[in-house]
Amino acid sequence: MTRLARLTRAAALSLLISGFACSRAPAPQPWPAGTLVDLSHDYSEQTVFWPTAESFKLEKVADGMTEQGYYYAANNFATSEHGGTHIDAPVHFAKGHQSVDQIPLDRLVGPALVVDVTMQSARQPDYQVTTEDFAQWERANGQIAAGSIVLIRTGYSSRWPDAARYLGTAERGADAVAKLHFPGLHPDAARWLVEKHINAVGLDTASIDYGQSKLFESHRILYERDIPAFENLTNLDRLPARGATIVALPMKIKGGTGAPLRALAVVP
Repeated sequence: MTRLARLTRAAALSLLISGFACSRAPAPQPWPAGTLVDLSHDYSEQTVFWPTAESFKLEKVADGMTEQGYYYAANNFATSEHGGTHIDAPVHFAKGHQSVDQIPLDRLVGPALVVDVTMQSARQPDYQVTTEDFAQWERANGQIAAGSIVLIRTGYSSRWPDAARYLGTAERGADAVAKLHFPGLHPDAARWLVEKHINAVGLDTASIDYGQSKLFESHRILYERDIPAFENLTNLDRLPARGATIVALPMKIKGGTGAPLRALAVVP
């Protein structure tokens, strides 16, 4: 083989290899790039709970040096399912529907959108988010797609952990329930979201229904369609109207009607 032939062959081989490399699709990203935002309050003696729910308790079991010369610490904790940043499983208000351990993971991870009703909530403690609030959001940001996780920002997270300002009362017990005042989701708007085939809904107050609700209609409407809810979220002001990805993973309590929730968002 002549020197010219060898050079020609080498050039052709180089072009073939480079062409193959360029034709290969880039490796898929295992996780969306962006800033991580914690959407959960911590659990402590200050955690806000429903007036009739048992508060969070932490019992110190060990905290110090052992006889063997190493440090060891451990605690016991007890809490009701529905307090602090937590998930409501559909079975909470819909008999025979999904418990916490039965909620599909793809309902808890996905694209998030944030509907801001802070101005309305500041003017009216008993504000109920309307279908028009969602329609206005769509006019500004595009359609709410099936599979979305809809987050409602009322601004009440800034009042945490002052129960009197956050719930409307710091009193405990059954009599305190009648004194609750905070925003929530109107039942008509809950029906509207069901028709959008969303995966989950969440907000920065103690309940999907507003504080003065007696029938908890929005809970029932959503949960009968196996749409879970995230309550007592925080840091929703750090998320864009759309474009973030949310991961909301609860403690996997078998048969649980709710559970503590560690929720985070990835903001591109």
